[in-house]
Amino acid sequence: MTRLRILPATVLLAVAVATIAAVVAALVSLPLIRSNAEALATAELARLADVTATSLRVDREGRYVLPPRVAGVLQAEEVTAYVVGPDAQDLPEGVSAEEVAAVTTGSGVQARAETSAGTVLVVGRPFEPGIGVILVQPSSVAGGTATELIGRLLLALVIGLAIAVAIALVAGAWLTTPLRRAADAALRLGRGERGIHVRPEGPAEVADMAEALNRLAAALAVSEGRQREFLLSVSHELRTPITSVRGYAEALADGLVVGDDVARTGSVMAAETQRLDRLVSDLLDLARLRADDFVVECVDVDLRGMLADASEVWSDRCQRADVALSVDLPASPVIVRADPLRLRQIVDNLAENALRVTPAGGVIVMTGRAEDTWGIVEVRDSGPGLASEDLDVAFEPGILHERYRGLRPVGTGLGLALVGRLAAGMAGWARAGSAPEGGAAFLVGVPLAALPPHASPA
Repeated sequence: MTRLRILPATVLLAVAVATIAAVVAALVSLPLIRSNAEALATAELARLADVTATSLRVDREGRYVLPPRVAGVLQAEEVTAYVVGPDAQDLPEGVSAEEVAAVTTGSGVQARAETSAGTVLVVGRPFEPGIGVILVQPSSVAGGTATELIGRLLLALVIGLAIAVAIALVAGAWLTTPLRRAADAALRLGRGERGIHVRPEGPAEVADMAEALNRLAAALAVSEGRQREFLLSVSHELRTPITSVRGYAEALADGLVVGDDVARTGSVMAAETQRLDRLVSDLLDLARLRADDFVVECVDVDLRGMLADASEVWSDRCQRADVALSVDLPASPVIVRADPLRLRQIVDNLAENALRVTPAGGVIVMTGRAEDTWGIVEVRDSGPGLASEDLDVAFEPGILHERYRGLRPVGTGLGLALVGRLAAGMAGWARAGSAPEGGAAFLVGVPLAALPPHASPA
């Protein structure tokens, strides 16, 4: 239904606008044409009255006569001339005694009167003392000129309307054809089709919309490709510990594990279940970060104190892995506005990621500082580092995991994604870069608090 209505609705709208414009032009122009035609006719009649008063003569018999040429002009214009005096009787219809008095006393007369035969124009001029000339002309003569002008105007409006309709048809097709193609492409994208390309055409705005649809289609393809890779990666991560746990459980059930091997098998199964628990927890956190019920409770947090607490835990873990941990704490408290649990989760995820890729004998650096309006946490390592093309996608779920699985130690592929989204949830940011120690550097910024703890506005 939508496709069938697009073109007619557009054309009908354009035709309606053109028709309304033509009707309004006609309604405004017709009274102006009529009044202008009457004014021109009255002016022409006044000119004839001046000529008549100038040309009027008295013959030998005492009659007032006009030259044949002037009389012919009056007859052609359907003008009746009257010579009146102050005592004139039986005045022609439409001529009043006041007008006769004005003419005979030397004044000009110009009026419009209603008669039984219709509207007439009356113009009078003095001829000689006590004598005047009055010309009477039906207004229909002036109306004939107006009718001719109105006919020409209406013809011009009809021609203009026809041209407008033709332009509307062409412009409607030019405008709606690419719109219809864009709408079809959007519907196909909504149905799940990919690889759709819309040819940019038509007006610049419509062409821009086609370009935007093409970019959307490309972005959807990339996003869904990443989702597929992520799901494959997660399914692989889930399958490995599940297979391990199932194998050991079957071995225990079949009595194949005895003696001291029972404790070792239980330890392995516990480690695998912890790995599963962490993976599921990360997946739930990622899902909740996109949901409306995920709450981040930001309060004033001392970044220096939080890093000091975290360093005590991670120094022990790094020592067991033969990795040096260097902690550079700020000289004074750095008060940030953040969720303390989520901020610690960010530090732990970054430290976990660094410890996993740092070889024995390497170093991990954990620092905190205030910079501009941000409190910044930085975790660097001396591991294999990241390629330049990894930096923009470091916080996307599963991207680095998929690239480096089998090449270096990798986790679930979700830790850095959680870091990026937790930072954004606290109105902050996360960036990846290269560390001077030779490995990767991860920086997270959260807003500095407006006031230090226990302070109050002045």
